[in-house]
This record gives sequence, C-alpha cells and structure tokens, in this order.
Amino acid sequence: MAGRIRLWSSYILFFYVVTHLLNHSLGLISLRVLELGRVWFVFIWQNPLGQLVLYGALFAHFFLAIWSMFRRRSLRLSPWEWTQFALGLSIVPLATFHVVGTRVAHELFDVHPGYGWVLGSLVSGGWPGIVRQFSLPLVVWIHACIGLHFAWRLRPWYGTWLPALYAVALLIPAASIAGAAIALRDFAELAQQPGFLQEVFARANVPKPDEIAELYAISDALVAGAAILWIAAFAGRRVRSLWERRAGVVYLSYGERKTTSHAAGLTVLEMSRLAGIPHASVCGGRGRCSTCRVRVSGEDRAKLPPASADEQKVLSRVGAPENVRLACQLRPPPGHYRITPLLPASAGPVEAYRRQPQAHGGEHYVAILFADIRGFTSISEGKLPYDVVFLLNRYFRATGQAIEAAGGRVDKFIGDGVMAIFGLTGEPQVACRQALDAARRMAVALDDLNEALSGDLDQPLRIGIGLHAGPAIVGEMGYERAAQITAIGDTVNTASRLEALTKEFGAELVVSQELLDCAGMALSDAPRHEVEIRGRQGRLMVRALKSASDLTAMS
Repeated sequence: MAGRIRLWSSYILFFYVVTHLLNHSLGLISLRVLELGRVWFVFIWQNPLGQLVLYGALFAHFFLAIWSMFRRRSLRLSPWEWTQFALGLSIVPLATFHVVGTRVAHELFDVHPGYGWVLGSLVSGGWPGIVRQFSLPLVVWIHACIGLHFAWRLRPWYGTWLPALYAVALLIPAASIAGAAIALRDFAELAQQPGFLQEVFARANVPKPDEIAELYAISDALVAGAAILWIAAFAGRRVRSLWERRAGVVYLSYGERKTTSHAAGLTVLEMSRLAGIPHASVCGGRGRCSTCRVRVSGEDRAKLPPASADEQKVLSRVGAPENVRLACQLRPPPGHYRITPLLPASAGPVEAYRRQPQAHGGEHYVAILFADIRGFTSISEGKLPYDVVFLLNRYFRATGQAIEAAGGRVDKFIGDGVMAIFGLTGEPQVACRQALDAARRMAVALDDLNEALSGDLDQPLRIGIGLHAGPAIVGEMGYERAAQITAIGDTVNTASRLEALTKEFGAELVVSQELLDCAGMALSDAPRHEVEIRGRQGRLMVRALKSASDLTAMS
C-alpha cells in the first residue's frame, strides 16, 4: 500500500510539474501571455481542493521516501537509483526556498506571488538566484523521469510509446527553460527603465527586510528539519539491524560454496546484495516484476510465511510452482535455506514477461517432431557458403512457418534439422493432431520450395520426419541468454530415432502408433513395422508413409 500511495503521489506531483513548466514555456510568446497562462495554473492548483491534493501528495511522497530508505536493508543501489536519490535530496533545498518565497510569503505577508515578483527577485538578486531557480525544474524533471521509467518499463505498452515519451521528456523542459530565459531577458530590459522595478515590487507587495529575514529563517528551518529526518532514517537503519539480529540468523546457501548469513527481517534479495551475489531485479526490489524469483528448498522451507496477495499475483502471472518465491518479497525466518535464482543476473525487462509457466520444469504429455534434410552434404557440395546459408534459411522459414501454423513450437534448429514440440499448453489429443498436421504442412511447403528453387538445385530437397508422443520433462534449460524452454526424455529420443528410420524405410514420415492412437487416427493403409529403439525396452509399433502430404487423404 505504501508503494502504491508513493507511486500515485508521484503522478500527482508530476502533473503539477508539467502544468507549471508548460506555463513557463509561454514566456516564448510574451510576458503578458506568460502572466495570463498563470491564471489557469492558479485556477487548477490554488483552490482548496487543488491545494489539498497537491500538498497531500507532496508530504506523502516525501515521508514515504524517508520510510522507504529506512526499510532498506541494503544500500547497494544501481547507478540510476543513486542518481534519482541524489536528485531527490537536492530538490529539498532548491524547492523549499522557492515555495517559501512564493506561497508562504503570500500566506504570511500577502505577497502577490506572480511572475513579476519572481522575475524581479531574480533580476535584483543576481546570478546565484538565477542559477538556483533554473536548476530546480531540471532537477525535478530528471528525478521524475527516472522514477516513471522504473515504474513503467515493465508495462507491455512502454516499449511502443517510448520514442514519443522520450520526445516529450526533452521538449517540455527545453520549452520551459527557454520560455523562462526569454521572459527573464525581457523583464531585465524593462527593469532598465527608471522606476519600473519599484512599481512591480509595489504591486507585488514586497515584504519588508525583517519579513524577508523571517522567510529565510523559515526556509532554513524546513531544510534543516528535512535533513534531520533523513539522518534519522539512516541512523535508524543501523539501530534496527542490531535489534533484529537478536531475533535469530538466516543462513542461505546458493550452491557452488556460496553461503551467507544475516539477521532475520531482510529479504532474500537484500541478503544477496549484501553478500555481493549477483541477482536479477528489474523493478529494483519493488515486487512489480518476476525477475528476482528463486526456488527455495532446504530443511526449514516449511517455516516460510505464505506469499502476500501482491506477491502471489506476480507469481501466478508466470505460473510459478509452490516452491518458487520473489526474492524481493520473501523475508525468511531464522533457519537454513537453499536458494536457486531462476533467471540470470543480467535479466532485463523482457524476461519479466517472456517466461511461460512450463519454464520452471515439470512432466508434460507432448508430441515431438524431428525433421532432417536427406543428403544435404551432397547437395551443398560445390556451392558457395552464401548459397548454402540462403538455402537453409529458406528451408528453415518454410518448416518453421508450417510448424507454427499447425500450433507447435519450434524448439531448435540443429544443423539442417529441426525439432518441434506440441502440447505445451493443450490436451494430448490436440497435440498429436497438431504434430500430424505439421508434418503434412511441411511436406507441402517443401514441394513449394522445390518448385521455387528448381533453377538453383540439381536435385529436389527431400526430408525425413519422425513423430512420437508421450511424457517428457519440460522446462527452461541452458545458461544465461542461451536458456530456452525445451523437452528431454525417452519421448524426445524416440522421435529422433524414428526420424533416422525414414532412411531405412524409404519414407518421408515415420510415426509411432502411440501418437496415432492418441490422435484418434488409424492410417491402416500405411505400412506397419515393429522396430527396436536403442535405449528403450520392448519393440515399438510405427507406421511409415511415403509422403507426409498423404495424411490428408488417409486421415
């Protein structure tokens, strides 16, 4: 809830900043238009409701930022997070002086806080005040843009709209600073006229010297109060750490002799960072993505608290099993746990959404297809490397499109061969029918490809296809960027052996009777064989088809 309030308060403050900067940009036209635009700005923000919303968001955002820092167990932040934090701290002295000189001066001494008062103060105050005033919108804008980037970059629409948002992020502050600079220049030229500045200050009801001193004192007091709160938050972290260590110690084992121990109360992600163990966390540990998820095991796993509603929502989105938790949300009680990060430390925003439920591993009934080009070595002999690559890419595109059109998933291309999986999310009967349909589509696609390349090939391409269905272990396997969802087990090995048998039977397709039975297809006219599969006990009944395109007629 605190995170949501902080996020929505930032949206309100961002909208306020946008309207304020757009008002500044009217200085590109004239001083009169600049002051007229302020009428609408005052109408929106200086009525009772607008002030309640604005100052409520301001105080909520400030105090929740302090609370967030106090709750942090680790200060191992990314460079961007440190940049946003430093900019947020610098906003306090810059903005406090501006707010006290306008709103507070108006409430205490009836000063009219229009552009005349502000620009007159800058002209009479010199360059220090000008630099401070022009730094404020830049600091606030960059701080806000970094925060919005981290909040939005996991949204599916963000990548599409990023160019437009980037353009807006550049244009608004540029127009604002340019408008304010031109307005200041025009005002400074007018201030050269005798009595102009005095008249402007008289209309603004400029505070007396002792009142100005009081405003400075109020500004200094507010800045000092904010500094005390931040110092207290940092000091409180140390006191809390010492207190929590009395509650017990958590021991984490990451494998490969990597272990760490910390006081109870920290999240697994915080413990990883404190121990210097690389750990993915795209959202910065806010529980918005799933990249920090880990598999938890060990003798004390039963002690773990259940996942909160927000954590469970993210875990359900990726289909995580019971023993998988978000490292940024899990605060294990004292005990011994074995932690296995499921994503590489370099995981980015794409990994937060691309993972499928099968990625965590499990047994599924699937249909497997293996296909290979017959005699490709002799076909490629005498051809230039460019021609070989061109030919293979045309073949891969044709077979890949056929597999996907049938509802399958291309698992990998191996040399001049291909492996495909059917049934990752569907029923076994559907998976087996999809595999047969894919074999038929591949045969048809190959005929079309041979016709298109008839002038480039001495002999047409021929393929062998093996199909088998059964239980297999399915999960995301590999390392770093090379990890992908695949299947292993006897079913996969058998499908590969059936593809090799197409040479022996002089057939384009060899399909197991088990897959046909599951698909509800007889193929009684196709030759029947009992074969022995290396590494498999017993004989396997298969059917061999001269052409896979005959499946339409024989089904």
